[in-house]
Amino acid sequence: MSCRRWRQARFRTTHCLVKWAGLWGIVLLLSGCASSLYGWQSRTNSTPVGSSFHADLLKDRAVALFPAVTSPGLRGNEAAIPFYLWDVVRKLAPTWKTITARETVSRINGQGLADDYIKLMLDYEPTSILNRDLLRKIAGALGVRYVFQPRLIFFVQTMTDRWKVPAFDVRIAQTRSSIMRLSLQLWDVENGELVWVSVAETNMANEAVSQDPVYLEDIARATLGSMMADLMTGKTASRYTPLNELVNNLIQEAMPKEKSGQEVQSQTTHE
Repeated sequence: MSCRRWRQARFRTTHCLVKWAGLWGIVLLLSGCASSLYGWQSRTNSTPVGSSFHADLLKDRAVALFPAVTSPGLRGNEAAIPFYLWDVVRKLAPTWKTITARETVSRINGQGLADDYIKLMLDYEPTSILNRDLLRKIAGALGVRYVFQPRLIFFVQTMTDRWKVPAFDVRIAQTRSSIMRLSLQLWDVENGELVWVSVAETNMANEAVSQDPVYLEDIARATLGSMMADLMTGKTASRYTPLNELVNNLIQEAMPKEKSGQEVQSQTTHE
């Protein structure tokens, strides 16, 4: 091989290596930072609260969280919604006397009111009305004045290729996104009044290399946090984004923290 051809071959090899080094550098950068950074926004529409209600009342009178309801096509996705709601309420309004959904159903079953609760929910699903007499009976056993009723209206997760090398069938990055619509009602069990209702839609997206979706928990926290922020501030129409630290922290604080091998070994030893 002549000296000129040798230089040309060496240049092509070096150029290829530099190109792939830069490419994999971008991959590592994306995979390292994308797991914890979301772009999201939530739009809410909420009613004014009833004239007989003030948020300070929940410091003295307990509120129960009912299990979420949803349409048949979304069944299963709603199961964790009240658990996220309880955590959101606990962080945004720590002085409220809140009964978890788990405790709610345990007390209902323990008091022999399961059939009454089933009838209450069967009537509620098509009407969005909690029967006053059944509600008062169940709430009496729970020892609460108010009830939160969440409903999952819509939820979808999508993953779209954004950057791919066709020749090698290598996916460099994907847009991962989720859309959620929720409604949340607050009922006064003494008079059957629908004290407050809010409906919110949230869009959450991220660029990443991994196969992980935008998790239901993260988008649910953003949606529920936005609606609860409306209730606490008296707003009737709002737009929330990561710039709202109060709501955004609900997502960031819930993300699992990765532990080093040494931390895992230390935890295992202590257990």
